[in-house]
This record gives sequence, structure tokens and C-alpha cells, in this order.
Amino acid sequence: MEGWTGKILDINLSSGEIQTVPLDMEMARLFLGGRGLGIRLLWDLVGPEVEPLSPENVLIFATGPLTASGAQTSNRFSVTTKSPLTGTALDANSGGWWGMRFKRTGFDALIVRGKAAQPSLIEITPDGVAIRDANHLWGKTVLQTTAALDQNNNKRNVLCIGPAGENLSLMAAIMNDGHRSLARGGVGAVMGSKNLKAIVTVGTEKNKASDPDQFKFMLYETGKIIKQSPLTSKALPQFGTAVVMNVVNEIGALPTRNFQQSQFENAEAISGERMTQTILVKKQACWACPIACTRVTKTENMEGEGPEYESTWAFGAQCGIDDLELIAEANYLCNDLGLDTISTGNTIGCAMELTERGLLDADLRFGRADLLHDTIRDMAYRRGVGAELADGSYRLAEKYGVPELSMSAKKLELPAYDPRGMQGQGLLYATSNRGGCHMRGNMLGPEVLALPRLVDRFATQGKAGIVSVHQDTSAVVDSLVLCKFTNMAATEEHFARLLTSLSGRPFTAQDLSQVGERVWNLERLYNLREGFTMADDTLPDRLLNEPVAAGPSAGFTVKLAPMLKEYYEFRGWDENGVPTPEKLEELSLAEFALAPAV
Repeated sequence: MEGWTGKILDINLSSGEIQTVPLDMEMARLFLGGRGLGIRLLWDLVGPEVEPLSPENVLIFATGPLTASGAQTSNRFSVTTKSPLTGTALDANSGGWWGMRFKRTGFDALIVRGKAAQPSLIEITPDGVAIRDANHLWGKTVLQTTAALDQNNNKRNVLCIGPAGENLSLMAAIMNDGHRSLARGGVGAVMGSKNLKAIVTVGTEKNKASDPDQFKFMLYETGKIIKQSPLTSKALPQFGTAVVMNVVNEIGALPTRNFQQSQFENAEAISGERMTQTILVKKQACWACPIACTRVTKTENMEGEGPEYESTWAFGAQCGIDDLELIAEANYLCNDLGLDTISTGNTIGCAMELTERGLLDADLRFGRADLLHDTIRDMAYRRGVGAELADGSYRLAEKYGVPELSMSAKKLELPAYDPRGMQGQGLLYATSNRGGCHMRGNMLGPEVLALPRLVDRFATQGKAGIVSVHQDTSAVVDSLVLCKFTNMAATEEHFARLLTSLSGRPFTAQDLSQVGERVWNLERLYNLREGFTMADDTLPDRLLNEPVAAGPSAGFTVKLAPMLKEYYEFRGWDENGVPTPEKLEELSLAEFALAPAV
């Protein structure tokens, strides 16, 4: 194995058929792996006629060529499917150990089709691949399931869903190694719809370098740069991702009480610094990660991993809650029940506003910390008011006649940055192919942290180019598959040289940039084929038309229209946001051109 194994495992749960099929190496050159390979396979396998929770939808678990190589953060993998929450092409990725272990089973990807007649699990070991009965696991939480299946990072790794996935919550996550999540867009609901409880991997094959000396040198160079960056060598290891809580709050971009304000008066109480002082047990790292941003924390009642910045915000400022221990426990609960913390907290915040407006008959109100845990449990099990929240904020707000109160884009709940204080982030949210998402080219770096340099966060002109480049870079990092934090220190030049020395195939930084643009454009084409249009490249009315009332971002709304026009032009798309034939030819995507609308 030198980058790619050249094999895809294809399992049909309806028929029980298990096949090994060859990986098209030209496809691998054009799309690499992970997210890129996922969208390329999804294009062929799942068309507009397929409902996301039907047996005809697929789950594509894909590693990248660098996975399990020993390269920094080469632990990650992705899952691609059609989202039941948004209807878009969706991929989610995760770190931990499972992706490395799956790669070592000798496969680049796993395609899961159909629906098992009863609860089942897939086991992939050196002895072979088997579909096994999982009736004894159905109904168990994530931690109960991983314990029952002998989770062991040194040998055996478990991917599974919790009760939320079994009950088809459209914000259900797939959990990796007990604590890591493939969270967004309802991937756990797709797995639950297939009666698939878990996938267990035991792998021993090595991803060896074609040029060991050059690969070793590039590991040294990349590691040196990671150590030189204050973010990856100090801030993230010491305080975790929540280190940005105070920073984002100070500039007036921390969404508060369902984005009604852009600063939280008690942000310090839920910051990474406060977490380190009060509930931190130790820091922890994924396999082959020198950054170690994971927090292991302990409250008076519970212990677990996290919370990350997004989760802390979702159950904190978004809900008007400043009890850090209770927020950490909400995060533990979501992990154990298999729920996306961003969508869960964001949706609860939406429900709180609906209640305060007299539209939802519930006790939920901003600051009601005492109701948080029970609401999360009810969402996972579809009980009481939780049954109304289980499918996300858009469907909840739409039911009560006010869809504009859902803080989402393409029905995916927005994360912890108010774009009225970060104009580029607003364009990013509106154009993200999987819906409201910061992981598709986060503008936190240039608009707030001066990475690689600081730009005016309130400016609109020129943001289209910066956002597009960040989106393409994000796509290629997700296709290699590496952690986004590595990219905050190392560049595509480092990744190209790593990949060349590993695989023996020549790659330049320009090649990788084009891979990222190719992946982005194919995702766009997939969504257009599904019926999405430029009208879906938008944001909630609150962000477009309600200026921030107070603080450093006071008076600002998102000036989306001029940025969007510039964005389409920069992308080489027409005025309707459709990639032009010339752009598709340039990206070797001419065969995917859509028929003109009639």
C-alpha cells in the first residue's frame, strides 16, 4: 500500500452480498479520497429520485491517500450520503482511530447499500468481512455499544449510532471510537434507516511510503511548522478549540439567544480558559496528531471528551446558559445518544425563542438550564416536545409559521459565528454545499485571527475570492483526509510533497488546488441536479435585515447580494450560479454538465 490500496468494499445489506471492487485510479488521481472520492461515487449511485432515508441511499465511508501513513493528523476519514436534513450532498468527517484502522483493513472506501431485515453490524477483520446480528445492541447508547463490542484503540475500533440514529432524528450523528462524531446533516439517521448499528474494524496493513527518506523528511518539515505556529503549538493544546470564545465575543460575532444578539454577557464563564481552570482533566490527541486539542473533562456528575467550541456555544450563548459543567454534561449526553451538538443546541435555542413569542407550548426559555438535559434526551427518543425538535430548527419553525426564526442555511443549523460581524463568513454559510457550515472554508483565520493575514471583517469587496480559495483548500484537505488545524500551519505545498513521496505519483500544490476546486464544483452540480438553485444561496432574514443592536458589530447586517454576484463570477459560474461549460472542461468535469433548464 503506497497511498491507495486500490480496493473498495461494497456491501448490500438487503441481499447480504459482500464484494471487493477495484478503485478506479484515474478517479483517485482526480478526487484523491475522503470527501472527493465520496462525492464522485455518490454522483453515480444516488440520483434525484432517491429519498435520503430509503434503502436506495448509500453510505460511503472513505479514507484518503495519507490516512494511516503516519503523516500529522492522518487519522481522519469521511462519510458521504444524501442528507435527510437538507437534501444536499453531504459529507461529514472525523478523527480519532477508526479511520486509520479501517485503512489498515486494506480498503480505501466502504459502500453500504440497502437495508438489513433486522438490526445488524458489519465486522471487518484480517479473517474477512461479515454481517452479524445486532439485535442485542439495538436500544443501547453509544458508550454501551462500544463497550459491548470491545472498543480498543490499539486493536479494535467501533463506529456506531445511538438512540437518535435508531429513531431517525434528522440531526443524528455517527459516533467514532465512543466520543468522536461524524455529526452534521443526519448521517446517523441514514445509518439507522438501514438497520445498521455498528461497523467494527481490526486492521493491520501498513500504508508505506514509496520514497521513505523523502517522506520522513517531509514529516520533519511539517512537524517543525506545526510547532512554530502559536495556534497549533500553544493555544489549541493548552485551551482547546474553545480558546476562541472570548475572542469571537469581544469582536461582537458570538451568536446569542438564537442570534438575537452578537455578544454573550457571560462568555468568560464558558471559555476555554475557564474550562482549563475548572473541569479539565487532561488533553488528548487523535492518532498521529501532535496538536492534541481534545479536552477530557470531568464535572461533579460525569466525565467525558469535550466540549469543543461549537458545542460550548450551542448549549451556552445560543441558549443563554452560562453553567459550564451543565454544558459539558449536555455535550457528553449528545455523544452518548448520538446527536449533532451544533444542530441540537441551535434547535433548542430556536425553540426557546418560539416559546418566548408564545408560539410553542413549552417551558423552554432562554437561560432554562434545568431543562437542557431532559430536552436532549427527549430529542434522541422523540418524546414530548423533543419529538418536535428532533428534525431540526427549520422544520420546527416552519411548523409554527415562522421559518425565518430557524438560524440555518439550506436547513442546516448555523454554527458559532454571527456573520453580521464577519461578512466573509456570511458568504461562506450561504454558498456552502452542505448548508450552514464553518468547516467548508472557515473565515475565522483571515477575518479574526490574522491567518495568514488580517482582512477587514466588515468589508465585502474581495471576499468572494478569499472565500472560494478557502473552500477549495478545505475540500482538498478533506479529500487527503487531514485535520483542518494542520492546514492552519502547513500549506498545500507540504501536502503535495507528502503525497508525492508517499505514493510515488507526482503531485504539485497546483494539482491539489485543482482537486479542491473540482470537488467543490461537483458538489455544486449534484445539488443543482437535486433541484437547488441560486435562491438557496441565502441566509436567515434576521442576518440579512436585522442590524446588530449593540456592541462592536452594531448596525451591521450581512451584505450578501454583492458578495454573491462577485462569488459566481470568481467561480466561473453563470449569473444563476451554474458552472459554465468552460469551467467544467478546465476541471475535467465536462461529462457532468447538466442539461439546460426548460
